[in-house]
Amino acid sequence: CMARPDKDFGLAMQKVEDALTGEADRSAHFVCALALCWPDGHMETFEGRVDGTLTWPLRGEQGFGYDPMFVAGGYDVTFGEMDPGEKHRISHRADAFRKLVDGCFAG
Repeated sequence: CMARPDKDFGLAMQKVEDALTGEADRSAHFVCALALCWPDGHMETFEGRVDGTLTWPLRGEQGFGYDPMFVAGGYDVTFGEMDPGEKHRISHRADAFRKLVDGCFAG
């Protein structure tokens, strides 16, 4: 993570943009890893992912972190511009939790 302990994501996003200056490939993804462990030692792991691209200048005030510069695949708005309910529906976290529920608790 390029954000410092003070969580200055504006500075962190500027560092990402500076590192990408002149790069044609601006593909990116968010990843969420979940592990569920049972008392008997059995463990299951699940990974959620959302692919997209990074955009500049920053757009949107919703969300947090890198949301104002991330455009999910199939969308033309950043996570920072997206309705929070829609963002949460397609997010890497939602993907990981869906996989956990399907893998461990589906009938």
